[in-house]
Amino acid sequence: MAQFLVVGDATVDQMYFVDEFPDPGTEVSAYRSTLEPGGSGGTVATVLARLGNETRIATRVGTDPFADVALRNLVGSGVDLSLVQRDATLQTSSVTLLVTPDGQRTMLSSAGASRELDVSLLDRACVTGADALVMSAYSLVAGRQQEYALTALRLAEAARLTTFVDLGTGAVNALGSRLIDHVRGVDYLLMNEHELYEVTGLSTISAAVLHLRSLGIDNIVVKVGENGSILFTPELSELVEAHPVAGVIDSTGAGDYYTAAFAHAVMDGYDLLTAARMANVAGALNTTSVGAQSVDLDVELLEHVGADLATVPA
Repeated sequence: MAQFLVVGDATVDQMYFVDEFPDPGTEVSAYRSTLEPGGSGGTVATVLARLGNETRIATRVGTDPFADVALRNLVGSGVDLSLVQRDATLQTSSVTLLVTPDGQRTMLSSAGASRELDVSLLDRACVTGADALVMSAYSLVAGRQQEYALTALRLAEAARLTTFVDLGTGAVNALGSRLIDHVRGVDYLLMNEHELYEVTGLSTISAAVLHLRSLGIDNIVVKVGENGSILFTPELSELVEAHPVAGVIDSTGAGDYYTAAFAHAVMDGYDLLTAARMANVAGALNTTSVGAQSVDLDVELLEHVGADLATVPA
């Protein structure tokens, strides 16, 4: 198994399940609510560790009770927390989610301590000693966290680590096409279809991918929800079918499960199509339970179901 460094937020998700979203100035009652560990960085690191990888996360949390919730699954899965910083002033990052029965989500986020990740506390040996760096693009948005993330990314590239960057809607909305300037040298760039269009300013997948290729990004993964994902490399362009599930309960963290499983499979020596199939399985299974990190995965499950997807006739 590989040694991973993950740079990204570890947050608390305050989840409220409602029959419908409220109109402005109105009130609705939640039929269920829960506090769950979340954040792109926290979720990716948790899944990588559950899959048997030696995993370290770089993030910043507060000293408030939310910190224990945000770190709960990281601790439970054995993630190395030596690069986790504590902020005595700011609260641990949180996201408030309203979730309707069809799985649609509306989110209100508070960056809190995450954006103050301090580069002066970065142990460079923790970067150069890893095999791979997985980064959430939310880390590239602003503040001291951006400086930390860029420093870690450049160190990783100089040390020839395999690098994975997963875009996010909030990061794309904040930076637009400027985000690409930060990630031109990465080995694998992952995003959903909306993010692809927003970051390139184009309206078709083929045109947007060609644009990214012209900027030097060779390996691109586009997540297309219930249709699966599309893998673009210099050698191939292929839609990888989704893994069907009986019903979506909560899609929070599904994209992060995809990213973690894909990075795991690539670093474990699987070919890219198999890696994408395994990632589709991980993302789909995530939607069958409440919470970004609630579904336990193991390698045998991903291999078995991924192999079944490969045998389904086109």
